[in-house]
Amino acid sequence: MIQPRPEPRRRATKIAAFQERRLGGTVIRTRRSRLDVTELVPNERQPRLGPKRDEELQRQIEANEGLFEPLLVEPDPDRENQYRIIDGERRWTNSIALVEEGKSQFRQVPVEITDRTLTDEERLRAWIYIHRQRKEWDAKEKEMVAYRLVELVGRASAANILGCTVRELDKLVQVFELSQRFTNLREPASAITWARELMGVSKTLLTPTIVDAVVKKVERQQLTNSKDLRKLRVILRDPVARQHFTEDDATIASAMLRVAGPAKRDDGVIGQLDAAMKTIRDVPWTKLEELRGDPEVISRVAEAEELLRSLRVNLSS
Repeated sequence: MIQPRPEPRRRATKIAAFQERRLGGTVIRTRRSRLDVTELVPNERQPRLGPKRDEELQRQIEANEGLFEPLLVEPDPDRENQYRIIDGERRWTNSIALVEEGKSQFRQVPVEITDRTLTDEERLRAWIYIHRQRKEWDAKEKEMVAYRLVELVGRASAANILGCTVRELDKLVQVFELSQRFTNLREPASAITWARELMGVSKTLLTPTIVDAVVKKVERQQLTNSKDLRKLRVILRDPVARQHFTEDDATIASAMLRVAGPAKRDDGVIGQLDAAMKTIRDVPWTKLEELRGDPEVISRVAEAEELLRSLRVNLSS
């Protein structure tokens, strides 16, 4: 916990005048200043969720010898001589982390102070506009912000702030809620991508049981890409294949073999090819790195290529 710095004797200084600042459709008046990190408090109604400590950002702050871009803050309505952060909570959090390491030169941070406490809607609109202008606003964050805005101000106001219809907002929220099911991924950021892909599957086919099975198979890397999910749409339309897919050891390849119709009309070649392709796909990259340059493996791959080329020629003629 950082202790407030003792109040030093200050010489009279001229306080900067307030100037008008337009943030999209929101107009506010602000002035520039510098504040100690202990004079700032976080916004409990911050749209962005998730951890804010970032070692890379701390390194950037150190390399730049402080913050270049000021935090946007407002007078805290509940605490005298304190200012609530509208934008810049990550920069503030990581400045504090540096101060806790004994680097007191980062105690003072540049700020832009509003002349009054903003309304909830003004604050949210300002935050969203700033992030869009910085190009920090990407598709993966939009779902999270939509979800958070609905919590804070309700569906109608959230849709108005984001500039979308309530129906579009609901879809963003559904994607975010679905992404929260993916909790054990190597890359947590990919949860939104998987959720968006999965939302493309017909809702009548996407039962809770199927969603549970997909989540487990993604986390076990039995499902690895969007192509697998496109095959899932075929599997879910077949009752036998669909039931098999929900089994723990089932894969996309094994479920496809149970789809009735053309996918089963073969003498075992398709099944064998699917099994071979699955075996290759399941080889970890770490194992492939170990085999890099191995002459025997390279020779076997060349034999397999020649065999597949011959098979394709015979099937095409």
